[in-house]
Amino acid sequence: MRLYGAQSMIAPLRRVLVRRPDESFGEADPQRWHYTARPDLKRAQDEHDALVAILHSAGVEVLYHDIPLPGRADSIFVFDPAIVTHAGAIILRMGKDLRRGEEEAMAQRFVQLDIPILARLDGAALAEGGDLLWLDEETLAVGIGFRTNAEGFRQLTAALTPPGIRTLPVELPYHHGPEACLHLLSLISIVDERLAVVYPPLISVPFYQELHRRGFRLVEVPDSEFPTMGPNVLALAPGQCLMLENNPLTKQRLEAAGCEVLTYCGNEISLKAEGGATCLTRPILRG
Repeated sequence: MRLYGAQSMIAPLRRVLVRRPDESFGEADPQRWHYTARPDLKRAQDEHDALVAILHSAGVEVLYHDIPLPGRADSIFVFDPAIVTHAGAIILRMGKDLRRGEEEAMAQRFVQLDIPILARLDGAALAEGGDLLWLDEETLAVGIGFRTNAEGFRQLTAALTPPGIRTLPVELPYHHGPEACLHLLSLISIVDERLAVVYPPLISVPFYQELHRRGFRLVEVPDSEFPTMGPNVLALAPGQCLMLENNPLTKQRLEAAGCEVLTYCGNEISLKAEGGATCLTRPILRG
């Protein structure tokens, strides 16, 4: 029985890794970490526990990443340090300097879970999971911006070519600059077969055209719900998804497109810290 491999954004989520907020998150200096305010640790832990309960109720096996990472507030966003393919994990190299070190801790946890390491990015390469979007099981879109660079794309392509995976570069806009967190998955989530929720004003024209070429229907996030992470939606299965609460228009539009939409409270773990449901989870096994 396969225990790892997640080359899809929508195949049924079977196993996922999460990291409960700890003192590093509760003590985060908002200015240093680019948070809107200092998180309340107790409330953050309660929100995270409730998120995990939703995952459990959806039949997902939830595993914890508890290797110590002192001083790294963003380590709760376990989506970013690695990607898990059917052939094993690729350990990335974080574009945000404050997050360096999370990669090796993630690799150690994967070893504990008997997930082989397929490749590691090194040298000048930068890449974060938030910039990696599976368009299908053989095609990975890679956002090129402040967190993922051209060398990161080159090394990812070299690692993914032997298993038969194609990579597609997607240029990202400047938006609020290098200090802010703008990933490809800040702009788009795939939630069902040929169905994506997107924020078109920041999507590049070639990528928008590629989505249409592939036959995607697009659920558009209104301007008012982009700051509250309307596009950051985690598919638990095709057509069943989880998103941050208080995005009513996006939720209604997803439901009108045929999706079952679950919501979670993320005032501390998401809104203060720039990370939604996708960011808080590292799929290990889908399908």
